[in-house]
Amino acid sequence: MKRIFQIINSNKVLFKNFTSLSVLQIANYIFPLITLPYLVRVLGPEKYGLVNFAAAFAAYFTIITDYGFNLSATQEISVSRNDKKRVAEIFSSVITLKMMFFILSSVIFFLAVLVIPQFQEYQLLFIVTFISVFGTALFPLWFYQGIERMNYILVITVSVRLIIIVLIFVIIKAENDFIKLAALNTIAQFVIGFAGLMIVLNKFHIKYIFPKISLLKLQIKNGWNLFLSTVWINLYTTSNVFILGLFAPANVVGYFAAADKIRMAFQGILSPMSQSVFPYVNNLLSESYERFISFNKKLFKIALLVGTVISIALFLFAEPLVNIVLGKDYESSILVLKIIAWLPLIIFLSNILGIQTMLPMNKHKSFAIILFFAAMINLILSFILVPTYFEIGTSISVLVTEIFVTMSFFVFIKKNKILVV
Repeated sequence: MKRIFQIINSNKVLFKNFTSLSVLQIANYIFPLITLPYLVRVLGPEKYGLVNFAAAFAAYFTIITDYGFNLSATQEISVSRNDKKRVAEIFSSVITLKMMFFILSSVIFFLAVLVIPQFQEYQLLFIVTFISVFGTALFPLWFYQGIERMNYILVITVSVRLIIIVLIFVIIKAENDFIKLAALNTIAQFVIGFAGLMIVLNKFHIKYIFPKISLLKLQIKNGWNLFLSTVWINLYTTSNVFILGLFAPANVVGYFAAADKIRMAFQGILSPMSQSVFPYVNNLLSESYERFISFNKKLFKIALLVGTVISIALFLFAEPLVNIVLGKDYESSILVLKIIAWLPLIIFLSNILGIQTMLPMNKHKSFAIILFFAAMINLILSFILVPTYFEIGTSISVLVTEIFVTMSFFVFIKKNKILVV
């Protein structure tokens, strides 16, 4: 009977976290979609493309500051949540390293902006956008995921994003307000990061302990393969906008970025599953391998069903979606959306096979190797296709790469007789 109540309580926590993250995805994907029709019309393809190009460049530095902590630190806190001293050590070590990595990122960023001619014309835009990296570094997402208290993330993020939506409609009035848009996004990220950090320190009474060198080295070691994985993932996700911007005019970047925003909004329907389930499956595996496999089998079926429906809907309704959301100036986005419409299905499946199955089983090295080859494939395809076919070349590159990732995870799972599929 005691075991039954434990299972019920565990599922309640999972459901609560899934619900919180589901609403959070509305803030991350649906909220921007509310402002998207307004922004693409006011800023136009060129300035909208520039804002996204700057954000893609800043994303490289976010990867450095995040390291692999959103997964490695989440795992550590998840299994140590009842040991307050250990949690404080993990928290202090990770925050210290993130600040050190931000300082390193700042040096690299300012050297790049000062030296590379392509960044100098819109130097202020890149600087304003880069400051958002500091806000991201402050936000202890990995802590909230590890203790499975996603409701705090929900309240902070949704509140700030709602205010930003209102400010966008009030402040952004003309094409030349594109830097103001970047500033609003940066302010939002900083407020979210600072508030999230303060709640950890005050609400959960986690004290900062200046970490020993040995603890810092341990965190770096634990997150290394996951850091490499995030680097490789970035090379075939957010890097697509950056690479496109190197070869194509800013308005073309706008066509791809706008279509991708629509895709991400629909993909956000199942995105909470990844964040809410990850700490849960780690605990589940530590208790029972059979229950872990059974649970992931169910997840795979859900991902297959929902992903198929979303991708087919995106493909069939690409034209009316672009016309309604983006307007007549974005006709080139229709074909882009039809190509990338299949990404939600492919990514949902790879998430179950990779993040929810391979990582809890500590297959970090194999996970990173697959993503490394995926990144190389994407880079090769991008530099072959993008200079000639611009946004269409980018769309094809990312689709082929994501198919490779999912198929590679599938082959690994089958080869190692992990009966999730």
